[in-house]
Amino acid sequence: MHAAFFLLLGGALSRFLIRHPGEARIPWIVALSAVLALLYVCGPPLGARGAASRRPGRPAWLFLVVAAWVVLVLLAPSFAWCAVPLFYTGLRTLPLRAALVLVGLLTALVVAAQLQLAGRFDPDLLLAPPAVAALAAAVFLHMERQTARQRALIDDLIRTRRELAATERREGMLAERQRLSMEIHDTLAQSLSSQQMLLQAADRLWDTDRPLARTHVRTAESVTERGLAETRRFVQDLSPADLADAEGADGGLQEALRALAERESGAGMTVRFHAEGSAELLPDRVRSALLRIAQGGLANAREHSGASTAALTLTSLDDQVLLDIADDGRGFDPDGPPAPSTLRGHGLPAIRARAGQLGGALTVESAPGHGTVLSVAIPLATSSSPPPPPESPSPQEIP
Repeated sequence: MHAAFFLLLGGALSRFLIRHPGEARIPWIVALSAVLALLYVCGPPLGARGAASRRPGRPAWLFLVVAAWVVLVLLAPSFAWCAVPLFYTGLRTLPLRAALVLVGLLTALVVAAQLQLAGRFDPDLLLAPPAVAALAAAVFLHMERQTARQRALIDDLIRTRRELAATERREGMLAERQRLSMEIHDTLAQSLSSQQMLLQAADRLWDTDRPLARTHVRTAESVTERGLAETRRFVQDLSPADLADAEGADGGLQEALRALAERESGAGMTVRFHAEGSAELLPDRVRSALLRIAQGGLANAREHSGASTAALTLTSLDDQVLLDIADDGRGFDPDGPPAPSTLRGHGLPAIRARAGQLGGALTVESAPGHGTVLSVAIPLATSSSPPPPPESPSPQEIP
């Protein structure tokens, strides 16, 4: 549009010089043309849009440009067609209503100038300028609406991306918080609970059976050492210590579960381990999850069920791996409300969350007075894929 203005201005000046050689108005026409071009150049920067073309002082500048152009049109009507670029300049510079008024005034002046230049009444000269002005205004307003709509869509897109990023960060924080809580429950909490039980037993027997009390203290020391090793590996984000110790042995996970069963045996509960099939080809994250599930299940049996016997059974199939944790404790109603003493528990929610992260499921079979069986099934086809975000466990679930 800027180029069109200068082309029309130069064409009108050339036409005047060719049609009116030697006239006294020529210096004034040339000077006014130069002033108009200079004023136009001093306006909004070339390519400025929106707020950049509506800064304070622009209406005054536009008034000077229009005034210089009006004088030129009065002196030489051939300069009238420079009004078309001025239509857009006015629409870009002024508010809509003021710009439409300016377009109407410029159009009327163009019609008058063309009729004067023709020297007779011509319907084309009467109707063509308003048609051109209407077309120019309609095109500009349509472009403005399209631009505003695109700007709104871009703003919505940016806002949606920011909200999505914030949601992903929040979900990541919740997932990491849950992972930390499960790791702490399966390592530090169990270790501290075992130490407390052993030290309490040693305190009760210290005066009557000191050798057995010392045995409990030494066992508590061993549990403490094991818990410290788990804590260090947890801080370094490594696999469980039992898996690390069994890494070079045949069976891997089976050896780790067998060591867990031997370590948990005693203090009133005997744990047996049985394996069917080979677990050597299981992914590391599946092996770690199954070991943590076994630790959590045995901790539940020791702390809450009052069981004297528990059994770990690992079954490796072609398409899935199964882990069963059974005890002969007091049992509970899985569909009933949790007992007051178990509201603090985190065992079952953690087991269910670990299985869900690997695409597996937890099944609980229990009844009051008939023990409990926890069965975890993890499909091997989906266990290597990235886990979905875990759901936050309800604090009301039974441990």
